[in-house]
Amino acid sequence: MENTKVVFKENGIYGEVQLFSDDKKAGKMDISVADGKLRVYHTEVNDEYEGRGFAKLLLNQLVSYAKENILRIIPLCPYVLAQFKRHPEEYSDVWLKKKL
Repeated sequence: MENTKVVFKENGIYGEVQLFSDDKKAGKMDISVADGKLRVYHTEVNDEYEGRGFAKLLLNQLVSYAKENILRIIPLCPYVLAQFKRHPEEYSDVWLKKKL
């Protein structure tokens, strides 16, 4: 069974959204949180779990966490940015777009 959780390192700024499948770490997102902004740097799913929608599970947890904590997401990760651009209406309430 798959489950996700958000875990922060000791300094409380940098952390991970972690995905587990049958108690084995299957993937993660590298994140940081400061000043009401959640930056996501990288999404990674272990090779053996590719093609099972796990990156989307990580993204769903990221968005839920942002909403629960009233954070805006800065998608520095290519995967997250691509999803935000592909579905802008779905992420409009959490996506902090750059101002031109």
